Amino acid sequence: MLLAELVTTSAVVGATRSRRAKTTALAELLRAAPDPTRAGLVVALLVGVPRQGKIGVGWRLLSELTAPPAAEPALSLSAVDDYLQRLAEIGGKGATDRRRSLLTELFSDATEDEQRFLFRLLVGELRQGALEGVMVDAVATAYEVPPEAVRRALMLSGDLAATAVAARAEGERGLAAFRLRLGRPVRPMLASPAESLDTAIAEQGSSSVEYKLDGARIQVHRDGEEVHVYTRTLREITGRVPELVELVRALPCRSVVLDGETLALTDDGRPRPFQETMSRFGATDPRELLLHPYFFDVLHLDGVDLLDAPLRERLAALDEVAGEHRIPSTVDPTADEAAALLDAALAAGHEGVMVKAMDSGYAAGRRGRAWRKVKPAHTLDLVVLAAEWGHGRRTGLLSNLHLGARDLDGGPPIMVGKTFKGLTDELLAWQTRELQRRQTHRDDHTVHLRPELVVEIELDGAQVSPRYPGGVALRFARVLRYRPDKDAGDADTIDAVRDLLVGVRTTPVSDRGLP
Repeated sequence: MLLAELVTTSAVVGATRSRRAKTTALAELLRAAPDPTRAGLVVALLVGVPRQGKIGVGWRLLSELTAPPAAEPALSLSAVDDYLQRLAEIGGKGATDRRRSLLTELFSDATEDEQRFLFRLLVGELRQGALEGVMVDAVATAYEVPPEAVRRALMLSGDLAATAVAARAEGERGLAAFRLRLGRPVRPMLASPAESLDTAIAEQGSSSVEYKLDGARIQVHRDGEEVHVYTRTLREITGRVPELVELVRALPCRSVVLDGETLALTDDGRPRPFQETMSRFGATDPRELLLHPYFFDVLHLDGVDLLDAPLRERLAALDEVAGEHRIPSTVDPTADEAAALLDAALAAGHEGVMVKAMDSGYAAGRRGRAWRKVKPAHTLDLVVLAAEWGHGRRTGLLSNLHLGARDLDGGPPIMVGKTFKGLTDELLAWQTRELQRRQTHRDDHTVHLRPELVVEIELDGAQVSPRYPGGVALRFARVLRYRPDKDAGDADTIDAVRDLLVGVRTTPVSDRGLP
């Protein structure tokens, strides 16, 4: 199978806004894959996640290549995968020169269109996150399996290419073979915003209301004495959080998978700034700042998988194994009790509350309506697309951020506004360094970026605007913080921005005097 076939399909997908057309084009390409291995390569390359992971190739090295394009397409997928494997294995003294030589060889074998595709693949421009949802539908369509079976297999494998291989090889039976496996992280279940506390409770029926902490998401696996800790992006941090490992090892069970948050606290028990908690994941000395876990779900306990069990059963199991470390919560509260819990969460320095349907299963990796988050201010997680050089006292610093929302139809993030507000001197300096490491190109005024950094934005709402392609613009947006625990696939969608249109959605979280 030739790389040119992928490049042609990628162009078709990029040229249409229709989710159905994207799905059809991708499904046709997947059906053309001659075997499961090639089907996996198609998926991996098109969603921008080669099986080799990061291979030490950046924008600067690629932009310096001088490789005349091939006249005719002849580069196969297997050859591309082999080149990437050889690049990933290069290390030590002289690695840059050896990578340059191998890249020159690869690009010389590629046509001009293929070179552009490979460049975007290697600098991360294809890694949008949004295309993954369309690819799930394409796998289901190509191999005639239920989309839910694909999503569940992806949840358990964490690898869309491996999921496609199983679907191509054995259909629904192959997908059903994926099981929760201790030591292999599961994609976390996500929440969607609610208009108000009262609305969320009325929508969920029987519900659990719990604190929404300003911490870092963790997933903990224990099998006997072996413990692993993962972030929300499934990155393992076990060696950096010995206090969490010790705590989980002491729980009264043989095996368990716990979902929760961890955060650093001040001496009086209030949460430290989010950046301090996240800094622990990269600290050279884990004793610098003690982390405290707060668990809110359990997915496995002593040989029994609980993913499909209703939340009420999972919470009973959580009480059994880690009750003293449960997040503050209440079940089926009255309106006054729920409002009191929200007030208590805010007074303690946390973000708000979560309202969860007690009859819901654990739908990992999806931002559904079974979990709703209630916060006193509008916030969105958006992708940083570019940044403009500042003026005056910000001369020489990247300041004004271009912000994008996730496109549910698998396209690149959709620009919804700009902001330079809320940036401290420290954050400006960090941002200037970090954004330039992610640049794809620049002009005199703007540095354009790979769409991978997520920033949390506080705003007063949204307004209709013909200025941006999504037809909406942010109102009075300001930066709260960057979210290194999230990637572009976790960003809020364009529909979430449209939900904030002035006059469409009310701004109060509740009708009890909260801001």
